[in-house]
Amino acid sequence: MNIDGKPFRTIWASTDHVEIIDQRCLPFHCTIERLETVQQVATAITDMHVRGAGCIGATAGYGMWLAAREANTADQLETLATQLLETRPTAVNLRWAIERQLAALRPRTPDAWADHALQLANTIADEDAAACTQIGKHGLPLIQKQAEQKDGPVNILTHCNAGWLAFVDHGSATAPIYAAHDAGIPVHVWVDETRPRNQGSRLTAWELAQHGVPHTLIVDNAGGHLMQRGKVDMVITGTDRTTRSGDVANKIGTYLKALSARDNDVPFYVALPSSTFDWELSDGFAIPIEERSPSEVTSMSGLRCNETSETSIALTPQGCPAANPAFDVTPRHLVTGLITERGICEANEEAIAQLFPDLA
Repeated sequence: MNIDGKPFRTIWASTDHVEIIDQRCLPFHCTIERLETVQQVATAITDMHVRGAGCIGATAGYGMWLAAREANTADQLETLATQLLETRPTAVNLRWAIERQLAALRPRTPDAWADHALQLANTIADEDAAACTQIGKHGLPLIQKQAEQKDGPVNILTHCNAGWLAFVDHGSATAPIYAAHDAGIPVHVWVDETRPRNQGSRLTAWELAQHGVPHTLIVDNAGGHLMQRGKVDMVITGTDRTTRSGDVANKIGTYLKALSARDNDVPFYVALPSSTFDWELSDGFAIPIEERSPSEVTSMSGLRCNETSETSIALTPQGCPAANPAFDVTPRHLVTGLITERGICEANEEAIAQLFPDLA
């Protein structure tokens, strides 16, 4: 996608290091961060310099390239892989990319690791971008159908950031939106702010603006109200891990959007590449849910007017306890359909297996 008219991906390799868009700085500054070691990659994932299932997976893939450069023995390689694997527990793309790299590197000698790891990391990134492009193509007819049934723009609600910043390019939930906008279909996006890290207000709103897509920021609890009043035509979210049976783990608050959508007969779609399926897991409530620092709930950072650096402010009484689960699970029966790179299917084990017989 473009930033101020210039094409960018979220991550790419340079001669001896990896470069990423540091998402902590958006929307106020677009900062390119240089990652030279596995420790720096691990920190970038843990501290959310990069976010989103696809982007985390691609970052792990490139992290394994740096691991292949650092390691001299198989044990060292495995140790570095474990360091990356332990960064964030919920997004399955992380494990998928690391295991894919290890499977390719284990049969080879250490002197061949770096070249093969870089080639595979580039492949993982390219596949992610290509899958999101296909998600856009398959999701486009859903928006087109809504447009044919009404006057005015198709109003789409999304939660968190499943845009191109959350992947290598294009995004999952935003891919059909971008495709519709580029095809001349009038769309309007309701952007959940997505507390506590505000990925909606800071990231989704920023990238939609960069692409010229009409959008309106709303507080997280406004979605149900808008659905009751017929102001939402469909919901499209992403997912950090989806079971082979169709249960969806996504940013905290997604489940409440699905409940509101079901109560108001609003279609609720989840967009994802096949790398986000957990083919070993059937029960969504077995997905590990990351618990992040309470400080993300009790404080907030932002840019003061007429200033150039961010400031953190307290939101609660001093010492107020806070819980911060980062994700929740939306049961499959609340999901209208899954938009994937191979097409759209119902959220159940049989339909998913029919679409991905080689993976299920």
